[in-house]
Amino acid sequence: MSQVNRMEEMTAGILPLNEEAMERARLHLDQLTKPPGSLGKLEEIAVQLAGITGELAPELGAKTVVVMAGDHGVCEEGVSAFPSEVTCQMVMNFLNGGAAVNVLARHASANVVCVDMGIDGELEHPDLLQRKIRRGTRNMARGAAMTRDEAEAAVRAGYELALELAERGTGLFATGEMGIGNTTPSAALLAAFAGISPAAAAGRGTGISDQRLVRKIGVIEQALQINQPDPRDPLDVLAKVGGLEIAGLTGLILGAAASRRPIVIDGFISTAAALTAVRLAPAAKGYMIGSHLSGEQGHALLVKEAGISPMLGLDMRLGEGTGAVLAFHLVEAAVKIMAEMATFAQAGVSGGEEYS
Repeated sequence: MSQVNRMEEMTAGILPLNEEAMERARLHLDQLTKPPGSLGKLEEIAVQLAGITGELAPELGAKTVVVMAGDHGVCEEGVSAFPSEVTCQMVMNFLNGGAAVNVLARHASANVVCVDMGIDGELEHPDLLQRKIRRGTRNMARGAAMTRDEAEAAVRAGYELALELAERGTGLFATGEMGIGNTTPSAALLAAFAGISPAAAAGRGTGISDQRLVRKIGVIEQALQINQPDPRDPLDVLAKVGGLEIAGLTGLILGAAASRRPIVIDGFISTAAALTAVRLAPAAKGYMIGSHLSGEQGHALLVKEAGISPMLGLDMRLGEGTGAVLAFHLVEAAVKIMAEMATFAQAGVSGGEEYS
């Protein structure tokens, strides 16, 4: 089977949202004891969830944040304030329950699933899912980060994991990631897909200095010049200037959409994966829920390009899935509004006709 056919196999089952269910949700919302649209984004999410699931107040089931990890050869160029070995160390922290995403996931009664997509090391832990494609990407400033086959394999791994988790009861997904240096390929993906300058796309990531930021922008410019990624071919862009965990998250998003499950998108790196998924399968956008606007420069451009509308603005830029897990509470609130709020008729409140 050709690569084109393999990608089509993953994207063909992603269907448009259920418009009839969405209209029923809008009508129901307008009969609740409030002025139309007064709950803002919560109403938008309620309508979106109806379109995804076909139900007005769906039982979402288990909540799972999938943290995908991978290393990046471009770290050789000095683009990060932290050394690559921190990826391994932080993954063990996730597995031991000590990271920010673990704390916030416990607060949201959510599961954390950690996946080795391409860590440059061999970790062993009973809870670590092994989906390693290779030990880190190649240095994209010197050539393609991945072969096309490797990028496609990483996307498929994420896609198949989403189907597996959905089968086991996950009804609400979130994207998370870990990979020292991964804001660099994320910025390169944004620059390649949107046709903007690396200076507009790249930010400080882990808090790098002015000097290192100039270096980072130059590295992205060099990677784009050397690799010439074709924005008309999303897999080409992903392979040349992406990352293994970004490719895995791209597949996770596609798999969630194919399973008709909502997926909450985290920050800068996750949104780079979301943009890649939308370029591969435009219908996947309907299954994505934006969580927060990251403090990372370029994220506002990324969410606009991907067509995502974040709910929160907390100046966060940690990644890991932290913002997405916080947004779980808002998604559940939207469901509760649909399930528990009284209509004008039920409450005996006058004025519903005026609002409708």
